[in-house]
Amino acid sequence: MKLDTLAVHAGQHPDPTTGAVMPNIVLSSTFAQDGPGEHKGYDYSRSGNPTRNTLEACIAALEGGAHGLSFGSGLGATTTILHLLRPGDHVVCGDDVYGGTFRILDKCFKPLGIDVSFVDFSDPSRLEAALQPNTKLVWLETPTNPTLKVFDIAALAAITRPKSIPLVVDNTFATPVIQRPLALGADIVLHSVTKYLNGHSDVVGGAIVVNDDGLHQGLRFLQNALGAVPSPFDCFMVLRGIKTLHLRVERASASALSLAQWLESHPDVRRVHYPGLPSHPNHSVAQRQMALTGGMISFVISPGKDHDTLARSRRFLKAVKLFACAESLGGVESLIEHPALMTHASVPAAQRNALGIDDGLIRVSVGVEHVEDLRADLAQAFELSATVR
Repeated sequence: MKLDTLAVHAGQHPDPTTGAVMPNIVLSSTFAQDGPGEHKGYDYSRSGNPTRNTLEACIAALEGGAHGLSFGSGLGATTTILHLLRPGDHVVCGDDVYGGTFRILDKCFKPLGIDVSFVDFSDPSRLEAALQPNTKLVWLETPTNPTLKVFDIAALAAITRPKSIPLVVDNTFATPVIQRPLALGADIVLHSVTKYLNGHSDVVGGAIVVNDDGLHQGLRFLQNALGAVPSPFDCFMVLRGIKTLHLRVERASASALSLAQWLESHPDVRRVHYPGLPSHPNHSVAQRQMALTGGMISFVISPGKDHDTLARSRRFLKAVKLFACAESLGGVESLIEHPALMTHASVPAAQRNALGIDDGLIRVSVGVEHVEDLRADLAQAFELSATVR
């Protein structure tokens, strides 16, 4: 079946007793057994829950994977993957990642003896050069957060696969509507379900999808042992959100392309990061790898008449009316934020500046509102923020 159909039906069947079209929310924390160890597939909800299993089957189908696992947050999923490592292991991570991913690698796992190298994968040969005898994991986002670099998954997998090094791709920004990393050679796909998969800014969650049975068994053990699982109600909410995933992503992508083209011509914008623009350095990879170019844009605003870029950025984010100044992304409503002060504040300033996450960088998550209303809101914010009031 096509993804549009899978989004509505995968893993879900009408209830055999009542005919209910939507799966039941099974809130029970424990399950009665006919005798010790004689249960109907479930014994305790941390270990398995019917509503959670339905969501896991749905997300796995969307990614074209054999096994899905869901978690209480994207970082819960990240933590679980990283527990596959042992002290002395080495990770090669993309240089531009979500601030929470950087923080957990740098501040939580480095002290436990996990070595991490951050590398720009725009040139795949840099990955080859960064590998060490003890490299046990390669981690990347594409498009990246927040500068929207696009990395060639197939080229990177061609380096990791012969060496049996698992390749993790965070597919949060793209979603399976735009790209399926497993089909391109990735071993593990990660999602912050909070974002596009749920799509309504009312659930925090995470997910992992794999094909390998052994890898799945290891991750399933860790899911149960670490316990970072979502509630059945949250799983139900995400299943509801996924049903419109393809419609939301298609609308956001079309609007984002239009806004990115307009921003690139705006006199108060120094640079636009958007894979759909020919000016994007990885545009050719995006055209080959991505079915759409997504709903995320970042741009660098020019300083105002006071020549203070940070002050101009602050005024701009205070001036928007339709966009909400908020962290997160991928919801039906459009959001706007300042990565250096918000989502990537945990990244050291020198590293942020080297990546281009400076005082003028603004990140936009385009929602499903009418694009003309979104453009008008940004236009008035540019005008109001130009001068000190």
